Amino acid sequence: MDNENEKVKIYYTREFKRNIRKLRKKFRNIKNDIQPVIDDLKQNITLGDQIPKIDYTVFKVRVKNTDISKGKRSGYRLIYYMKIKNEIILVTIYSKSDQGDISITKLQKIIKEFN
Repeated sequence: MDNENEKVKIYYTREFKRNIRKLRKKFRNIKNDIQPVIDDLKQNITLGDQIPKIDYTVFKVRVKNTDISKGKRSGYRLIYYMKIKNEIILVTIYSKSDQGDISITKLQKIIKEFN
């Protein structure tokens, strides 16, 4: 349900930017891998699964890592916060091969620091 009059603004936390820089050293195609997700979010398309038991509307999206020959399950996890309908904050990103999961406490801390 796209509404052309409503443009979605995408913001990036410091944590997200830091993680992209770190991951780019290891995975050269990360920006190309996540760009379709960002494009969909800009089109107001909700992606991923909502994370329960958190005070914010936060989603986790699996993104395929084209630098490794495994599927989405072994790829990236992109976490975003839908602040309001037209504002999305990219909270963090990590490689599933490097990190198992992220705690609710850490997510809340990152979002609070951004706000």
